[in-house]
Amino acid sequence: MKRWVRQHRYALSTAVARLVAQPFSSLSNLLVMTLTLAVPLIGWALLVSAQPLAQSLPVNPELTVFLQMDQSEEHAETLQQQWITQWPDEIARIHLQNRNEAYEALHANPLWTEVLDTLDANPLPHALVIQLADTVADSAATAMHLAAELRTQTAVDRVQLDSEWVQRLEALLRFIRIALGFLSLSVATIVVATVFNTVRLQALNQREEIGVARLVGATESFVRRPFLYQGALTGALASALACGLGWLSLGPLNQALNSLAQSYDLHVHLHLPVLSELFVAVLFIAAIAALAARWSVSRTTQF
Repeated sequence: MKRWVRQHRYALSTAVARLVAQPFSSLSNLLVMTLTLAVPLIGWALLVSAQPLAQSLPVNPELTVFLQMDQSEEHAETLQQQWITQWPDEIARIHLQNRNEAYEALHANPLWTEVLDTLDANPLPHALVIQLADTVADSAATAMHLAAELRTQTAVDRVQLDSEWVQRLEALLRFIRIALGFLSLSVATIVVATVFNTVRLQALNQREEIGVARLVGATESFVRRPFLYQGALTGALASALACGLGWLSLGPLNQALNSLAQSYDLHVHLHLPVLSELFVAVLFIAAIAALAARWSVSRTTQF
């Protein structure tokens, strides 16, 4: 056990010494990786911060069914009970909007008072507002199918369905997920390429030292271990610096975003994910960098 600890301590100290011995190269690599990692981190913060706001939005669209003008309130109540019985899994509740109550509410609006006074009778029909159940899997498709079924009934004059925003929201979220997936893949590729080239140059500069070490009995693990630590340290330091850069950039981003959100009576506060998630992300980047270093040193030291 002591021998294992001593070997890893030697590899870690050697990796740190190599990073310190070439400060310009080390800082350049850290800068490239930090800026690269900060971009998906800020995107991650946007998604995490927007999640509570998205959850507060009504994800189930409502259908407003306008009946024919000759339909009575009693018949509207009959249709209300009939539709709830016919689609119990799709419909959560139906609200009957009486035409007289709707007319009085509209007449109380000063913008409509003069217009309605010119009419001889109430032009509004009875309406049934249908709210879909929360358990519906695809709310947009279900609402469109239900609207098509209701339009075929003789008592229905028109069905108003505002589900386009739901489809647009789902398409936007799907686009963001795919874009972040490609962005994360690009970031991982840049990390691998940066660590690979750095370790490759380091190994080429120490070819003679590695050859002598093999002649005196050094194993392949002993030769490669410092390079693995070097890659892991580079990835971990770059990830930590990216977290700090992301935290600093959220200040001006919050100010710019809230100036826009206030015009919509909203308040959005961007924040980084929790520390446990950031810690896992740092370990993941360090593991990728270590694997890239192993791949590089395995290819470079085959002599």
